[in-house]
Amino acid sequence: MRFDIITIFPEMFASVFSGGIIRKAVERGLIQVNVHNLRDYATGKHRQVDDRPFGGDEGMVFKPEPIFAAVESLRGGSDAPAYLLSPQGRRFDQRLAEEWARFPRILLICGRYEGVDERVSRFLAAEEVSIGDYVLTGGEPAAVVIVDAVSRFVPGVVGKEESVARDSFSRGLLDFPHYTRPREFRGMKTPEVLFSGNHGKISSWRRKKALEKTRLKRPDLLAKADLSPEDRKLLERMDKERKERKTP
Repeated sequence: MRFDIITIFPEMFASVFSGGIIRKAVERGLIQVNVHNLRDYATGKHRQVDDRPFGGDEGMVFKPEPIFAAVESLRGGSDAPAYLLSPQGRRFDQRLAEEWARFPRILLICGRYEGVDERVSRFLAAEEVSIGDYVLTGGEPAAVVIVDAVSRFVPGVVGKEESVARDSFSRGLLDFPHYTRPREFRGMKTPEVLFSGNHGKISSWRRKKALEKTRLKRPDLLAKADLSPEDRKLLERMDKERKERKTP
């Protein structure tokens, strides 16, 4: 899979993809990450990419011409989708990461300053996308997050692909608790079921704990989660036990 990142600060990406799983995936030819300087597609002596907004306001706005020129040049006649990274966009999540991993190529436009000329989002970008309800100084950190999250779904990038399927959010729930050596640390013991050797019991325990953690930390996820009848019974039992503990 190929990622093309359009930015006015390409130096921000100089080292961020040079380590860990992303570096290994690039070396093995599983993904490509290409960073492009937006100013290379601007015209004029000063390669200007921004200007003051019409109507009067503070700050500067990205001009449409260099962004259109960059995307059209990089596409080279292909239908690769371009996404504008913006706090006003659709919330990026695990399901969207998995969906994008099916594309052979995507382009990411890093917004900055007070915004981007509206014609970019209306007539060029497939969609505006945000990584959260907060404002960054630019879309560059969001591009890093998206490349990392999407790459995990590209076959071969993660050593054990079944672990991706168990990640938090992949099945609509948070991940179950994890334990490793030592078995007991400062009086804190690892649950005995994990040493039982009974994979059925371990699987049931993990599912129950994932439900408990989601109920406690992100109950909003349960409304959209793919829950089995057994899951719903477990949640009903948890609610009943919680109410009983509160009853004097």
